[in-house]
Amino acid sequence: MGKKRLLLGLNLLSVIFLSVILYLVWKISYLGLSEIHSGLPNVLGMIFAALSLGSVGLILLLCLAVKGITPIFFEKQIYFLMNVLFPVSRKIGKLFGVSRRKLEGSFIAISNVIFSRHRFKATGRDLLVITPHCLQLASCPRKITRDPNNCKRCGGCNIGDLMNMADEFGFTFFVATGGTLARQIIVEKRPKIVLAIACERDLMSGIQDVYPLPAVGILNIRPNGPCYNTKVDLDEVRNAINDIVSDDDSAKHH
Repeated sequence: MGKKRLLLGLNLLSVIFLSVILYLVWKISYLGLSEIHSGLPNVLGMIFAALSLGSVGLILLLCLAVKGITPIFFEKQIYFLMNVLFPVSRKIGKLFGVSRRKLEGSFIAISNVIFSRHRFKATGRDLLVITPHCLQLASCPRKITRDPNNCKRCGGCNIGDLMNMADEFGFTFFVATGGTLARQIIVEKRPKIVLAIACERDLMSGIQDVYPLPAVGILNIRPNGPCYNTKVDLDEVRNAINDIVSDDDSAKHH
Protein backbone atom coordinates (compact mmCIF):
# COMPACT_ATOMS: atom_id res chain seq x y z
CA MET A 1 0.00 0.00 0.00
CA GLY A 2 2.98 2.31 0.65
CA LYS A 3 3.83 2.82 -3.00
CA LYS A 4 0.22 3.57 -3.89
CA ARG A 5 -0.21 5.86 -0.88
CA LEU A 6 2.50 8.18 -2.23
CA LEU A 7 0.55 9.51 -5.21
CA LEU A 8 -2.77 9.41 -3.35
CA GLY A 9 -1.36 11.61 -0.59
CA LEU A 10 0.21 14.05 -3.03
CA ASN A 11 -3.03 14.19 -5.04
CA LEU A 12 -4.88 15.13 -1.88
CA LEU A 13 -2.32 17.84 -1.10
CA SER A 14 -2.67 19.07 -4.69
CA VAL A 15 -6.44 19.37 -4.33
CA ILE A 16 -6.02 21.33 -1.08
CA PHE A 17 -3.47 23.63 -2.74
CA LEU A 18 -5.67 24.22 -5.79
CA SER A 19 -8.71 24.78 -3.54
CA VAL A 20 -6.82 27.55 -1.76
CA ILE A 21 -5.97 29.07 -5.16
CA LEU A 22 -9.64 28.92 -6.19
CA TYR A 23 -10.66 30.56 -2.92
CA LEU A 24 -8.18 33.40 -3.47
CA VAL A 25 -9.44 33.87 -7.04
CA TRP A 26 -13.01 33.98 -5.72
CA LYS A 27 -12.07 36.44 -2.96
CA ILE A 28 -10.20 38.76 -5.34
CA SER A 29 -12.97 38.74 -7.94
CA TYR A 30 -15.81 39.10 -5.43
CA LEU A 31 -16.27 42.87 -5.67
CA GLY A 32 -15.95 42.95 -9.46
CA LEU A 33 -18.47 40.14 -9.89
CA SER A 34 -20.95 41.70 -7.45
CA GLU A 35 -20.91 44.89 -9.50
CA ILE A 36 -21.98 42.91 -12.56
CA HIS A 37 -24.67 41.01 -10.65
CA SER A 38 -25.19 40.52 -6.93
CA GLY A 39 -25.65 36.76 -7.36
CA LEU A 40 -22.51 36.08 -9.43
CA PRO A 41 -20.07 35.74 -6.48
CA ASN A 42 -22.32 33.10 -4.89
CA VAL A 43 -22.63 31.18 -8.16
CA LEU A 44 -18.88 31.18 -8.72
CA GLY A 45 -18.28 30.25 -5.09
CA MET A 46 -20.62 27.26 -5.38
CA ILE A 47 -18.90 26.13 -8.59
CA PHE A 48 -15.45 26.35 -6.99
CA ALA A 49 -16.68 24.59 -3.84
CA ALA A 50 -18.24 21.80 -5.92
CA LEU A 51 -14.99 21.30 -7.83
CA SER A 52 -12.94 21.13 -4.64
CA LEU A 53 -15.31 18.86 -2.73
CA GLY A 54 -15.86 16.66 -5.78
CA SER A 55 -12.11 16.23 -6.27
CA VAL A 56 -11.59 15.31 -2.61
CA GLY A 57 -14.50 12.88 -2.86
CA LEU A 58 -13.01 11.16 -5.93
CA ILE A 59 -9.63 10.75 -4.24
CA LEU A 60 -11.26 9.32 -1.11
CA LEU A 61 -13.29 6.90 -3.25
CA LEU A 62 -10.06 5.82 -4.95
CA CYS A 63 -8.39 5.29 -1.56
CA LEU A 64 -11.28 3.06 -0.45
CA ALA A 65 -11.18 1.14 -3.74
CA VAL A 66 -7.42 0.62 -3.55
CA LYS A 67 -7.81 -0.76 -0.02
CA GLY A 68 -10.52 -3.12 -1.31
CA ILE A 69 -13.30 -1.55 0.76
CA THR A 70 -15.52 -0.41 -2.12
CA PRO A 71 -15.91 -1.13 -5.84
CA ILE A 72 -14.45 1.29 -8.38
CA PHE A 73 -16.85 4.22 -8.78
CA PHE A 74 -16.42 7.08 -11.28
CA GLU A 75 -13.34 5.43 -12.80
CA LYS A 76 -13.16 7.69 -15.84
CA GLN A 77 -13.41 10.81 -13.68
CA ILE A 78 -10.74 9.46 -11.31
CA TYR A 79 -8.29 8.81 -14.17
CA PHE A 80 -8.98 12.29 -15.54
CA LEU A 81 -8.39 13.86 -12.12
CA MET A 82 -5.15 11.92 -11.59
CA ASN A 83 -3.85 13.12 -14.95
CA VAL A 84 -4.82 16.73 -14.23
CA LEU A 85 -3.27 16.66 -10.76
CA PHE A 86 -0.05 14.87 -11.73
CA PRO A 87 1.94 18.02 -12.69
CA VAL A 88 0.93 19.71 -9.43
CA SER A 89 1.67 16.54 -7.43
CA ARG A 90 5.09 16.35 -9.10
CA LYS A 91 5.89 19.93 -8.05
CA ILE A 92 4.76 19.30 -4.47
CA GLY A 93 6.59 15.98 -4.41
CA LYS A 94 9.78 17.70 -5.51
CA LEU A 95 9.61 19.89 -2.40
CA PHE A 96 9.68 16.71 -0.30
CA GLY A 97 12.44 15.08 -2.36
CA VAL A 98 10.09 12.69 -4.19
CA SER A 99 11.34 11.90 -7.70
CA ARG A 100 9.12 11.85 -10.78
CA ARG A 101 10.07 8.20 -11.26
CA LYS A 102 8.60 7.30 -7.85
CA LEU A 103 5.40 9.17 -8.64
CA GLU A 104 5.08 7.40 -11.99
CA GLY A 105 5.66 4.08 -10.25
CA SER A 106 2.90 4.97 -7.79
CA PHE A 107 0.54 5.80 -10.67
CA ILE A 108 1.25 2.40 -12.25
CA ALA A 109 0.68 0.59 -8.95
CA ILE A 110 -2.70 2.32 -8.51
CA SER A 111 -3.69 1.62 -12.10
CA ASN A 112 -2.78 -2.06 -11.68
CA VAL A 113 -4.95 -2.27 -8.56
CA ILE A 114 -7.88 -0.79 -10.48
CA PHE A 115 -7.21 -3.31 -13.24
CA SER A 116 -7.13 -6.25 -10.81
CA ARG A 117 -10.31 -5.11 -9.05
CA HIS A 118 -12.17 -5.45 -12.35
CA ARG A 119 -10.98 -9.06 -12.73
CA PHE A 120 -10.68 -8.68 -16.50
CA LYS A 121 -10.54 -11.95 -18.44
CA ALA A 122 -9.70 -12.64 -22.07
CA THR A 123 -8.64 -15.45 -24.34
CA GLY A 124 -4.97 -15.62 -25.23
CA ARG A 125 -5.57 -14.30 -28.73
CA ASP A 126 -7.27 -11.19 -27.28
CA LEU A 127 -4.23 -10.35 -25.13
CA LEU A 128 -1.40 -8.21 -26.49
CA VAL A 129 1.95 -8.21 -24.69
CA ILE A 130 4.25 -5.34 -25.63
CA THR A 131 7.84 -4.92 -24.56
CA PRO A 132 10.52 -2.32 -25.40
CA HIS A 133 13.38 -3.21 -27.73
CA CYS A 134 15.90 -2.60 -24.92
CA LEU A 135 14.87 -5.99 -23.54
CA GLN A 136 16.80 -7.50 -26.45
CA LEU A 137 20.51 -8.07 -25.92
CA ALA A 138 22.28 -5.05 -27.43
CA SER A 139 24.83 -7.26 -29.23
CA CYS A 140 22.15 -9.42 -30.88
CA PRO A 141 22.14 -9.05 -34.69
CA ARG A 142 18.52 -10.22 -35.06
CA LYS A 143 15.87 -7.68 -36.10
CA ILE A 144 12.92 -8.45 -33.84
CA THR A 145 10.99 -5.18 -33.81
CA ARG A 146 7.75 -5.66 -35.74
CA ASP A 147 8.52 -9.40 -36.08
CA PRO A 148 9.68 -11.09 -32.85
CA ASN A 149 9.62 -14.43 -34.66
CA ASN A 150 13.09 -13.51 -35.93
CA CYS A 151 14.31 -14.26 -32.40
CA LYS A 152 16.35 -17.49 -32.25
CA ARG A 153 15.52 -17.98 -28.55
CA CYS A 154 19.16 -18.45 -27.61
CA GLY A 155 18.52 -17.51 -23.97
CA GLY A 156 20.72 -14.42 -24.06
CA CYS A 157 17.81 -12.16 -23.10
CA ASN A 158 14.17 -12.41 -22.04
CA ILE A 159 12.74 -12.05 -25.56
CA GLY A 160 13.00 -15.80 -26.18
CA ASP A 161 11.37 -16.51 -22.82
CA LEU A 162 8.44 -14.26 -23.71
CA MET A 163 8.18 -15.91 -27.13
CA ASN A 164 7.92 -19.30 -25.40
CA MET A 165 5.23 -17.86 -23.15
CA ALA A 166 3.37 -16.56 -26.20
CA ASP A 167 3.37 -20.08 -27.64
CA GLU A 168 2.12 -21.43 -24.33
CA PHE A 169 -0.74 -18.98 -23.81
CA GLY A 170 -1.49 -17.97 -27.39
CA PHE A 171 -1.17 -14.21 -26.90
CA THR A 172 0.24 -11.74 -29.44
CA PHE A 173 3.76 -10.61 -28.58
CA PHE A 174 5.28 -7.44 -29.97
CA VAL A 175 8.57 -5.61 -29.49
CA ALA A 176 8.25 -1.85 -29.98
CA THR A 177 10.90 0.81 -30.55
CA GLY A 178 8.74 3.46 -28.91
CA GLY A 179 5.30 4.64 -27.93
CA THR A 180 4.23 5.56 -31.45
CA LEU A 181 4.86 2.05 -32.80
CA ALA A 182 3.21 0.52 -29.74
CA ARG A 183 0.05 2.58 -30.32
CA GLN A 184 0.05 1.58 -34.00
CA ILE A 185 0.12 -2.12 -33.18
CA ILE A 186 -2.69 -1.69 -30.63
CA VAL A 187 -4.85 -0.06 -33.29
CA GLU A 188 -3.93 -2.79 -35.77
CA LYS A 189 -4.39 -5.81 -33.48
CA ARG A 190 -7.37 -4.43 -31.53
CA PRO A 191 -6.75 -6.48 -28.38
CA LYS A 192 -9.17 -6.59 -25.47
CA ILE A 193 -6.38 -6.33 -22.90
CA VAL A 194 -2.79 -5.02 -23.07
CA LEU A 195 0.08 -6.12 -20.87
CA ALA A 196 2.97 -3.69 -21.22
CA ILE A 197 6.54 -4.06 -20.00
CA ALA A 198 8.53 -0.83 -19.81
CA CYS A 199 10.03 1.82 -17.54
CA GLU A 200 7.87 4.03 -15.30
CA ARG A 201 7.60 6.93 -17.75
CA ASP A 202 6.63 4.84 -20.76
CA LEU A 203 4.20 2.69 -18.79
CA MET A 204 2.40 5.68 -17.33
CA SER A 205 2.05 7.44 -20.69
CA GLY A 206 1.05 4.18 -22.37
CA ILE A 207 -1.67 3.40 -19.82
CA GLN A 208 -3.01 6.94 -20.24
CA ASP A 209 -2.91 6.71 -24.04
CA VAL A 210 -4.84 3.42 -24.35
CA TYR A 211 -7.48 4.14 -21.68
CA PRO A 212 -10.30 2.96 -21.51
CA LEU A 213 -8.70 -0.17 -23.01
CA PRO A 214 -7.72 -2.30 -19.97
CA ALA A 215 -3.95 -2.31 -19.51
CA VAL A 216 -1.65 -3.75 -16.86
CA GLY A 217 1.93 -2.53 -16.50
CA ILE A 218 5.04 -4.42 -15.40
CA LEU A 219 8.23 -2.52 -14.71
CA ASN A 220 11.38 -3.69 -16.43
CA ILE A 221 14.61 -4.35 -14.53
CA ARG A 222 17.56 -2.12 -15.42
CA PRO A 223 20.82 -3.62 -14.14
CA ASN A 224 22.78 -1.64 -16.75
CA GLY A 225 20.80 1.59 -16.52
CA PRO A 226 17.83 2.71 -18.62
CA CYS A 227 17.26 1.53 -22.19
CA TYR A 228 20.17 -0.93 -22.29
CA ASN A 229 20.04 -4.70 -21.82
CA THR A 230 17.01 -4.53 -19.56
CA LYS A 231 15.24 -7.55 -18.12
CA VAL A 232 11.84 -8.48 -16.72
CA ASP A 233 10.66 -10.68 -13.88
CA LEU A 234 9.24 -13.63 -15.81
CA ASP A 235 7.33 -14.93 -12.78
CA GLU A 236 5.58 -11.58 -12.47
CA VAL A 237 4.66 -11.70 -16.16
CA ARG A 238 3.39 -15.27 -15.89
CA ASN A 239 1.30 -14.46 -12.81
CA ALA A 240 -0.24 -11.45 -14.56
CA ILE A 241 -1.08 -13.53 -17.64
CA ASN A 242 -2.53 -16.33 -15.51
CA ASP A 243 -4.85 -13.77 -13.92
CA ILE A 244 -6.00 -12.56 -17.32
CA VAL A 245 -6.21 -15.61 -19.58
CA SER A 246 -9.20 -17.81 -18.85
CA ASP A 247 -8.38 -21.27 -17.52
CA ASP A 248 -10.03 -23.06 -20.43
CA ASP A 249 -8.11 -21.05 -22.99
CA SER A 250 -4.83 -21.51 -21.12
CA ALA A 251 -5.34 -25.25 -20.97
CA LYS A 252 -5.66 -25.43 -24.77
CA HIS A 253 -2.10 -24.14 -25.16
CA HIS A 254 -0.43 -26.43 -22.61
